[in-house]
Amino acid sequence: MTGANSQRLFHEAQAYIPGGVNSPVRAFRGVGGNPLFFKGSEGAYLIDVDENRYIDYVGAWGPLILGHGNKKIVGAITEQLQHGIGYGASTEAEVKLAKKICEVVPSIEKVRLTTSGTEATMSAIRVARGFTGRDEIVKFEGCYHGHSDGLLVKAGSGALTLGKPDSLGVPEDYTKLTHVLPYNCITSAEAFFSQNGDRIACVIIEPIAGNMNLVTPLPGFLEGLRALCDKHGVVLIFDEVMTGFRVALGGAQSVYQVSPDMTCLGKVIGGGLPIGAFGGKQEIMDMIAPLGGVYQAGTLSGSPLAVAAGICMLDSISDPKIHKDLAETTQRLMDGLKERAKSNNIPFTTNHVGGMFGCFFSEEETVSTYNQVMSCNSHSFQKYFHFMLEQGVYLAPSAFEAGFMSIAHQEVEITATLNAAEIAFSKL
Repeated sequence: MTGANSQRLFHEAQAYIPGGVNSPVRAFRGVGGNPLFFKGSEGAYLIDVDENRYIDYVGAWGPLILGHGNKKIVGAITEQLQHGIGYGASTEAEVKLAKKICEVVPSIEKVRLTTSGTEATMSAIRVARGFTGRDEIVKFEGCYHGHSDGLLVKAGSGALTLGKPDSLGVPEDYTKLTHVLPYNCITSAEAFFSQNGDRIACVIIEPIAGNMNLVTPLPGFLEGLRALCDKHGVVLIFDEVMTGFRVALGGAQSVYQVSPDMTCLGKVIGGGLPIGAFGGKQEIMDMIAPLGGVYQAGTLSGSPLAVAAGICMLDSISDPKIHKDLAETTQRLMDGLKERAKSNNIPFTTNHVGGMFGCFFSEEETVSTYNQVMSCNSHSFQKYFHFMLEQGVYLAPSAFEAGFMSIAHQEVEITATLNAAEIAFSKL
């Protein structure tokens, strides 16, 4: 149940903010009820305006690898505040962060900072078009790359159908430049490229899909895309806004050993503050103004506060033990959830990589396609979400969002979560 103060604030918010939220993902439309309003956080916990504490598996949608209120991150931000909030000019810290990104992600030879992941993906596609001299792009079902017009596209009736707008206000003629293919189906991609490869500027993909819950690439899928892009002179863009530095220090590309031409980053490199970035091969990145003819700009790009937090974050997670511990904790939670679901005869399975995970109410042993995700029992998830909330566990309020682990989640939080899940599964 949403507390009285959250109810009051939501009622007031609806008078001034569309739907009462500043991002649809915060709404509870996918699970029913009204959203919670939070006032504080600590370690693995969120605290709402009614003083309820929740074990948090949203983690600001991914960046809080170190947990809420990490003293090092807060200290870095506080120190920068003493010198200034922003200058609208270059800083030494920007160079330091850019250098660190290039060192950690070998496929990135040069990088440009932005203020959001949407800016990063939008800009990367523009650069790829400028580099290749082509207009059309390819994306995949279930992958989300921000809310720019050309990417808000759904598949239509067939895998090779030209995209149709997935939002009002997006011109259909614009999205005709976007083709949507099925995720994890390399044969469809091969068939499409055999007919259209010379017209495609870029392929953009979440190497691990984190916006249809969590779906991992099947063996050979990313490798197959790399080969197709090489064959047809197409720029391969990995959208690692969610996975970059989260599933491994070098991102998903280091996990699967597939090197893209360009990479989009965000979230983690701001330590929780707004930031994004895109980078790649030097010959591609040198197409950007002031060196080249592709225009991209941002007044607040490289915000001193976000950059300070980002440098501290990347320094803090450079120890290999961080990601090892994250992966082991996530594995322990997923195994425990499956055991409790099985003991209560609930069809349930999970996917996970590093500190990211996905849970599916499905009869399938493995969920690896968009159609499998869409056939999961969303009604069971809705009830599960509220049962877990009652037990003090905050999950993403949607069956189509990934979950995130932090190093602040210790044995006590995992045990409490599994105890809550036992109660939730028994009520389904």
